[in-house]
Order: sequence, then structure tokens, then C-alpha cells
Amino acid sequence: MTEETARDITSGTGQGAPVSTGPATAPDPQENRRQVLYWRLLARLFDPEEQAGLESASLAVVEDIGLPPALLDPDASVDSVVQRHPELAAELDGLMTPAPDPDGARDRTAEVRRAALASKLLLNVFAARPGEVTAGQLARWQADADWLERALGCKPGELRGGRTGSRTAAGNGTGYGAPTPDLSRLVPEIGPELGAIEAGLVQRMRLREVLSDPRLAAKLTPSMSLVEQLLRDKDNLSGVALANAKSLIKRYVDEVAQVLRTQVEKATVGELDRSVPPKRVFRNLDLDRTIWKNLTNWSPEEERLYVDRLYYRHTSRKTTPQRLIVVVDQSGSMVDSMVNCTILASIFAGLPKVDVHLIAYDTQALDLTPWAHDPFETLLRTKLGGGTDGTVAMALAQPKIAEPRNTVVVWISDFYEWRGQELYDSFAAVHRSGVKFIPVGSVTSSGRGSVNPWFRERLKDLGTPVISGHIKKLVHELKTFLT
Repeated sequence: MTEETARDITSGTGQGAPVSTGPATAPDPQENRRQVLYWRLLARLFDPEEQAGLESASLAVVEDIGLPPALLDPDASVDSVVQRHPELAAELDGLMTPAPDPDGARDRTAEVRRAALASKLLLNVFAARPGEVTAGQLARWQADADWLERALGCKPGELRGGRTGSRTAAGNGTGYGAPTPDLSRLVPEIGPELGAIEAGLVQRMRLREVLSDPRLAAKLTPSMSLVEQLLRDKDNLSGVALANAKSLIKRYVDEVAQVLRTQVEKATVGELDRSVPPKRVFRNLDLDRTIWKNLTNWSPEEERLYVDRLYYRHTSRKTTPQRLIVVVDQSGSMVDSMVNCTILASIFAGLPKVDVHLIAYDTQALDLTPWAHDPFETLLRTKLGGGTDGTVAMALAQPKIAEPRNTVVVWISDFYEWRGQELYDSFAAVHRSGVKFIPVGSVTSSGRGSVNPWFRERLKDLGTPVISGHIKKLVHELKTFLT
């Protein structure tokens, strides 16, 4: 195909226009543009070499409909495109789910946009390049696969894990309370395929082989994506490989903990408790007050001040014992939050007079309180993946609320729940009892995260808006309550 022919196709004229055996009709330029994008998709999937005619025609289409040319860059991740053009996030969510048109008419321009966006998702996920894979490349592919699953109306990680019970989407009317798209035919084929691609990438990393060699393992840089893979694969490791995996997880945990500990230590302390006598040690000596109180003992003749009594500063602070209950969704899409929150819980567990409880859940709940002080041991006991049923976690959390006015419950999840109304009713009851309830949509290093809009609106109306963004926001909220 020549570039001139490609331009003719995108404009709906010339020899590239579709041929019809029926009644003569004017060529549809939007349909031609959509076909150009899909021909490019097929060409790229089966032959990674660039075809100049299709590439130039696709570029003309993308620019003409107001989409960024980065969509055609095979080296650009979906995350990077969305970061530069955040308005695309809403279009990508539920992109490939059925969207009923009340007028019954097809929006040809919208179809071209969907073709361009869908092509980007499909190419980034299915056109995997051969060769050795780095941890960064694996993390990028996983992020792109997350976007594809969201476009199909599923939660990130759902198709790869073969989990269909909690299928939802954040957009295009497929979220909580709206009809769920029928993916019964897609999941059996796309799900295992995505899982196979991901497994192949991990295998090409030769991660287990690297872990078995202490010298090679020492060269690995701990990262969230690597920690996630180690946590998922920990049950398949043993001996030296398991020891090196634990070492890498611990290194990452320690690095993040140091950053979070610094943030927590900046908390303002409570008021001075003057009911407690000051410690009579030199570092607490209040020199200015001591001089002022003993001025009557000044001897002008000797030019000396005789001190009858020393005064000391009060250093004890009024602190009220607080109970902190942290509930974390440990499903596949919440790995970043799970790591950050177990570390954060351990830091607050080390503060005086703070009683910390930690619960993790998917379709079952696990009380991790005995290990809350040690995030490393906590993470080793988690089992990532599964569906999401917060009611089982609430059944564990509610009995721990002994004094509501003296309790804070931090609930970290994307709130895509099986029994949403039942869980929301429990949230409302806990909040009305006097508990400080803090719902958190994401506790990530990047600050990005998806939250079920149904829950977001209702929790806002309840007076407990969802904190969504960087972990610093949660640290600030907890400092305000606990100090």
C-alpha cells in the first residue's frame, strides 16, 4: 500500500474506498478510518516491522480525531499516555464493554476513537517482544494488561487470575448498580491467554534461576513489581531461592519503612501533662525559670545569685490510648496498598499507647494482628489475589471496637465489592457509633488508584470521604487523630 492510497482510504475517496455490490452509496470516511486502524493492528500483531503506508495513514487518523500520536508509539506504555493525557482514563475504562445507544444510531466518530484506543491496548498486551525481560518491562506489561482488563469491564488482575465473580468496571455505566457486561465467552479465552503471557514473561526473567544464585540475586533492585512477583511465587520457592526472595522483600520493606517512619515522626505531640512531676535530670533543667524564681536571692554586694530551688521542664505529654484497626483488601489489584499499609501499621504499632490491629481480606479474612509489628512477616502470610468480600473482614473488625470514641478504622480497598450495600450499611453503623472511620481508595507510591464511584458518592454523603492518592494523605489523617 502506498502513502497516497493510504491517504485516499482515510478520506474515503480513491481506489482504496470500499466496494459495494448493492445500491450505490457514498463512501463512509469514518468506516474507512476505522478499517485503517484495524489493518495496522493486524499488521503489527503478525509482523512487528513497520509498514510505512499504514503507519502514516493511522497517524493522520489519530491526529484528525484529536488523539495523541503517542498511541501509535509501540514503546509508549498506556500509563505514560494517560499521565500526559489524563482525560483518556475515562474513555479507557469500560472501552470494550457494550454501550447501548438510546437513539439506535451508530456514532461513527466514537467508533474510530474506540478503534484507536483499543488498538493501543491490544498491541501493548499481545505484541510481546522476544528476548530477556527486565523487571521494569514486566511491570509495564502488567500495567498495560490492567488497562485492558479495565477496558473489558473487569478489575485489574481479574482475568489473569480467572476470577469472574466480582467483575465490574469504573465507567460507561458498568460499575456498581449497573448491568455487568457478559464476558462469559471472553473470559475462557482471554483470561488464560493473559495468564500465559504473564507467566512467559516471568519465566523469561528467569527469576527463580536468578534467586538460586546469591551473586545474581544481589544485583536485583527491589521494587514494587519485583516484590509482587516474589509474594506471588513464594510458595514455589525453597532453600537458597526462598532465602534470597525474603532478603529482597525485606530490603524493599526496610527502604519504604524508613521513608514512612520519617513522615510519621513529624507528627505533633500531645499537650504537656502537668499532673506528672518533671524528671529531675540536667537535660530538663529550665534555666530561665530557675533564675527568674530566685531573683530575690540576688546579693548586690557579692554579685551572686543564690539558688534555693531548681525548676525543671515538663516533658510528659498527655496521650490517650488509641485503638487503630487497619483493614486491607489483599486482592490482586491492591498489592501496592498491601505492602504500604502493612509497613505503616508496623510503624504505628511501635508508637506508645497505640493498639494496632491488622486484617487482610479477599473472599476470606485473616487477622494479622500478632505480626502487625513486623511487616515482613505479615507480607509472607498474605495470599494475593482472589475476589473481594469486605463483609467477612467487617465480621472480624467489629468485635475489636471496644470504645468507639477511642477507635479509628482505616479501610483500604478499591471498594468493588460482591455485597456492596451490606458492606456500606456496616460502614454507616460503625461511623454512627462514634468510630473515626477513614476509607482509603489507594495507598500507592504513584498516588493513582481506582475507586468504585458508587461507594465514593455514598461515603462522601456519609461524611467520610474516601482518601485517594499518595500515602502521605493517610499518614496526615492518622497523625491528626492519634496525636
